[in-house]
Amino acid sequence: MTSRADLLRMRRLAHGIDGDREATPADVARRLLAVQAQDFAAACWALALRTTEATRADVLADLDAGRIVRSWPMRGTLHFVPPEDLRWMLGVTTTRMVAGLAARHRQLELDAPDFVRARDLVTEALSGGRSIGRAEVMELWERAGIATTGQRGYHLIYFLAQTGVLCWGPTLRTQQSLVLLDEWAPTSRRLEPDEACGEFLLRYLQGHGPATIKDFVWWTKGTVAGAKTGLAVLGDAVSRLEVDGVAYLVTAELADRAASAPETRRERESVHLLPAFDEYLLGYQDRRAVLDDEHFNRIVPGGNGVFQPTVVARGRVVGTWRRPGGDGAVDLQSFVLLTATQQRAAALSAEAYRRFAV
Repeated sequence: MTSRADLLRMRRLAHGIDGDREATPADVARRLLAVQAQDFAAACWALALRTTEATRADVLADLDAGRIVRSWPMRGTLHFVPPEDLRWMLGVTTTRMVAGLAARHRQLELDAPDFVRARDLVTEALSGGRSIGRAEVMELWERAGIATTGQRGYHLIYFLAQTGVLCWGPTLRTQQSLVLLDEWAPTSRRLEPDEACGEFLLRYLQGHGPATIKDFVWWTKGTVAGAKTGLAVLGDAVSRLEVDGVAYLVTAELADRAASAPETRRERESVHLLPAFDEYLLGYQDRRAVLDDEHFNRIVPGGNGVFQPTVVARGRVVGTWRRPGGDGAVDLQSFVLLTATQQRAAALSAEAYRRFAV
């Protein structure tokens, strides 16, 4: 039977927070397939910390060059994704996502003609490689008589992103501007439906494994049937292991990598400062392997859905951190007593974040 420590080490290796890291932020997006990104600044740090030494400028450069795009590929949540993968991901998730919003669209009095007019207007405005910010898109629609108040504008953008018309592209001030997906990311992989299910599961496990079928279904907001189809497609590329009576899936490559390279001293002693909404915690339905129930309210105060930045040692969440001032300095609040070695490792991680942030 695999131990919890083994499980956590494999996850850290899969996420690239321990072991080999990626050279560029775009490589990180490709490794994880999707990086939760509703908090733009936090998501930029999520990419950078998984690289060898990427700066904030490096992250923004990959966004400005279209090597990473930002959209709603699943769960109605913004993610950073590789541009070549976004369309086939939407092919798996869009029908369910849009169907789930039908009642909300009726409440907002949004119907098919509204979406068509909004699409035509924004396509004309953006054609030819142009980009505009969210506020400018709202003004465009308002001038044409399409009301954007009461979340109507948000749902128009979301629908057009879900249906492959728009995505968030080059940086604009502290966020991003909207572009036409076909122009910004013209190259796309084409996968058959069953092949896409298999690719979705494989890529999730490569960047998040070991994980359960329930974790994957939650992460994609997909179906168990779709997950089982993906599992059948993958065959021997995925194996099973058991930890504390729970069955997990792991790629054969990750299991072999963990087995062939014993845990290093650096891995044992490292302490990571992960951003708010990081995939290491949010990438799973069941988070008990990395976070004690008694500490959950300190990560999500009041259960409001806003996840705090976390301190992680040997795969476990041991505290939170925040950046109180503008100089990049951080304030750590640990749940457990850190050893002197861990305190030094945390200080090194804090310094890495300070260099990134300033």
